[in-house]
Amino acid sequence: MLKITADKFPQMFGAINESMSLYLPVDRSDGKAEFKKWQEGDVWSDALNTERSAKDFFFPQSENLMKFKMEGKSIEVIDIRDENEDFVIFGARGCDVRSFDILDRVFLADPVDSFYKNRREHATVVSVACSRPAETCFCSSFGIDCTNPAGDVTLWREADAIYMEANTEKGDALLEKLSAFSEECDTKAVDAQKEKTAKILSKLPLKDLGTDAFGSGKTKEFFDSPLWSALSESCLGCGTCTFVCPTCQCYDIKEFNTGSEVIRYRCWDSCMYSDFTRMAHGNNRNSQVERFRQRFMHKLVYYPENNDGIFSCVGCGRCLSKCPISMNIVKVMKALGGNENA
Repeated sequence: MLKITADKFPQMFGAINESMSLYLPVDRSDGKAEFKKWQEGDVWSDALNTERSAKDFFFPQSENLMKFKMEGKSIEVIDIRDENEDFVIFGARGCDVRSFDILDRVFLADPVDSFYKNRREHATVVSVACSRPAETCFCSSFGIDCTNPAGDVTLWREADAIYMEANTEKGDALLEKLSAFSEECDTKAVDAQKEKTAKILSKLPLKDLGTDAFGSGKTKEFFDSPLWSALSESCLGCGTCTFVCPTCQCYDIKEFNTGSEVIRYRCWDSCMYSDFTRMAHGNNRNSQVERFRQRFMHKLVYYPENNDGIFSCVGCGRCLSKCPISMNIVKVMKALGGNENA
């Protein structure tokens, strides 16, 4: 395990940024944290999590796919993809790191999404363990250990230093670049932090939220539940939950005519919108009840049905804090799972 003292953070960030673009959480003027391309003088945020997830690095909210030029009956297709630069996502929490695995199962399955694949191959992920999880956190319900998150490098942060351990070849290569600023150390500080965090986790209000009631083979049990009507009654269909979610992967493909060429692009979409999946014959889900049900059935039943029992939620708590009417996956799980007091 390697240790880098806090006074060397600027040098460390500079060393990483010499050969790769470095992105890390920084505080905005409104006090919220967001991932930003590092520049000298930027300060690593102390926030628990970024307002938007790190999903944007691999599946951006909007991206151009190709261009067309038309002259008479002739159409020229222009590939506008650029080779991605190597970059480092520094300081992703365990919930966001797990979300990458969930997205991989979608975008790297055959046929592989080459845009997503390109970004994944060029990225090195440095995760940071949580030392003060919030009351909205419930990642442990989905088997995530926030005290020892995955990633190419796992990092534990204390006031005076960070402790780092490589998990992959990419991680080894990154830590080699930092050898001039680091020193070998034992695991005492990390073990102490893990123990302290475990005590906090044991007292969180959602610590007993379980997933046993959900998963593969539960479609018939939950699809026609009378509870969906009451649960969805106050839903605004605003899509906020889907846009802050690190695992939502729905998108739409559209075209824009500039006058001289046509740009085909894709952008995030939401199953909570009334025009989601609308085709010539209309929409398959005409009511908010149906759209609401789709979102949570996908997270808790459909995705695990097709992905070895893995749920499409990582318990990051963003939907709990951002929903304007305080409706979220936790309330759905408690109601459908018959455990309102969990």
